Amino acid sequence: MLIQARWAEPIRSGRVTVLFRRWTSPRVVAGRVYRTAVGRVAVDAVDLVKRVTVKDAKAAGYRDPAALAADLRGGEDRALYRIRIRPVDEPDPRAELAAAGALSADDVAAITARLDRLDRASSAGAWTRPTLRLIAERPGVRAGDLAASVGREMAPFKLHVRKLKNLGLTLSLEIGYRLSPRGEAYLNSL
Repeated sequence: MLIQARWAEPIRSGRVTVLFRRWTSPRVVAGRVYRTAVGRVAVDAVDLVKRVTVKDAKAAGYRDPAALAADLRGGEDRALYRIRIRPVDEPDPRAELAAAGALSADDVAAITARLDRLDRASSAGAWTRPTLRLIAERPGVRAGDLAASVGREMAPFKLHVRKLKNLGLTLSLEIGYRLSPRGEAYLNSL
């Protein structure tokens, strides 16, 4: 979920507890936790609404519904959703997983099985290990440059890297990626 950095402190402090989005269909699910630019955020409810109340506008950090409406993206032909959120202070499980640099034989086997499944399900063919090796060889390189270097489109490439990140194998940098300690340990085990 995209949240502008200006909302980081109001969300963390609990002053902002509601977001509004114009979408053709909901893009978030109640009960899930999302990593955002402002930190991890739990979505407690996603409601389709007809209009924004004064109370909701204030909960979203605006003085009134008109100020909120002026800041909304998307046309009025899209549905309006109210998303109830709260900050999540617990450590990100992916970060904890990524930091684990010691792998047992069972860990290596589990990672291998997951990567094999991702490779089999992909129309691009086996991409997981080549992508890990590419990131290991070229840390901090822009995603577009990495993708182009292996003849791939950037958007699908970034999606693949996100899947590796979900397994704790890569880390996002300000520009590009690098292997996590877990990713390095896995590659070294091969």
